[in-house]
Amino acid sequence: MSDDKLVGIVLVSHSAAVAASVAELAQGLSGGGPRVPVAPAGGTEGGGFGTSAELVVAAAASVDRGAGVAVLTDLGSAVLTVKALLAEGDELPDGTRLVDAPFVEGAVAAVVTAATGADLDTVVAAAAEAYSYRKA
Repeated sequence: MSDDKLVGIVLVSHSAAVAASVAELAQGLSGGGPRVPVAPAGGTEGGGFGTSAELVVAAAASVDRGAGVAVLTDLGSAVLTVKALLAEGDELPDGTRLVDAPFVEGAVAAVVTAATGADLDTVVAAAAEAYSYRKA
């Protein structure tokens, strides 16, 4: 399957390093299937900690293949930034959804599921299901 039919994933973190590392981890754990379009949107334009609407918009545009874009966030203001962009209605690609999921586990589940060619609803559900992963 070519990546032009896959759901895109955006990882929004307050840290560029965290967003990039989680993207690398999720891609690495997705196996040898198609390469899911994943883009980190971490930190600010100047390289500091925080969130940037401009970086989120650019990341979403870069992964949009027409099958939808799942956006996962780490902390409060990242969520607020994405919600504000979705409310504006014209900044993010059609079919962009904010996913309520744990950042690392949800990202891995989203990328692994997207690599199977699953639709946006299935990718979102897989990421959200990561809340139920027990560690003890």
